[in-house]
Amino acid sequence: MSRSVLVTGGNRGIGLAIARAFVDAGDKVAITYRSGDPAELEKAGVLPVKCDITDTEQVEQAYKEIEEKHGPVEVLVANAGVTKDQLLMRMSEEDFTSVLDTNLTGTFRVVKRANRGMLRAKKGRVVLISSVVGLLGSAGQANYAASKAGLVGFARSLARELGSRNITFNVVAPGFVDTDMTQVLTDDQRKGIVAQVPLGRYAQPEEIAAAVKFLASDDASYITGAVIPVDGGLGMGH
Repeated sequence: MSRSVLVTGGNRGIGLAIARAFVDAGDKVAITYRSGDPAELEKAGVLPVKCDITDTEQVEQAYKEIEEKHGPVEVLVANAGVTKDQLLMRMSEEDFTSVLDTNLTGTFRVVKRANRGMLRAKKGRVVLISSVVGLLGSAGQANYAASKAGLVGFARSLARELGSRNITFNVVAPGFVDTDMTQVLTDDQRKGIVAQVPLGRYAQPEEIAAAVKFLASDDASYITGAVIPVDGGLGMGH
C-alpha cells in the first residue's frame, strides 16, 4: 500500500536520495525545504513544502498541507540539518545554539507533530538521520556532534515511550557521503578522510537511503531504538 511519507530537508543530497527511494517504492512522498526551485523538486515526484523547522508555526502549516494532500504522515524521516563548524574557543553561543535548534530541537518539533497522527493510527515509523560524528566526535564540530548524539537519546527514549503503540524509532548514522557538502573539500582533504575509512571510499547517498527504506519496511517491524551505522566502518565500536 502507498504510504504518506515525509522527509525533512529532502531537496538535495541524502534527503533527496531518501525521498526518491520511497517514490520508487510507490509511496506518496512530501519533503520540506528552505530554498531551491519547487518545480525541479516536483519533477522528482515529490510534494515540496517550504518549511523552516526552527519555526513551530511553519512546521504546523507544513503538516496541514501534507495531510490535506497525502493524509496523515505514516513514515517520518528527520533529515534536515545544518553545520557551523568552529573550534570551541572561537565558537559563538549563536553558532552552538542555532545548530542544536535545527538539528535536535527541529527534530523534536517534526516528530512531535507527526506523532499526533501516528498515535491515532496506532502505528508509525520514524527514522532520524544522525552522523558518525555524533558517535565518534570530531574536532571543530562540538555543536554538530552534540546535536547528532542527542538524536540517539531522543530516539531511544521515544522507542520506550511509544513502542506499545506500534511506533518505531530508529537512527541511521551516515559516515562521509559523496554530496555537494563534501565535494567542496580539496583533494588532499578528501584523501585524508578516505584514509580513515576501512572500505576506502565515500558512501553514495543511495546507500544511506537503502538503510532508511529498510527501517521503514515491514521487514524491520521488530527493530526499534537501533542505531544503524552506514559509514564504511569508520565509527565501528562506538
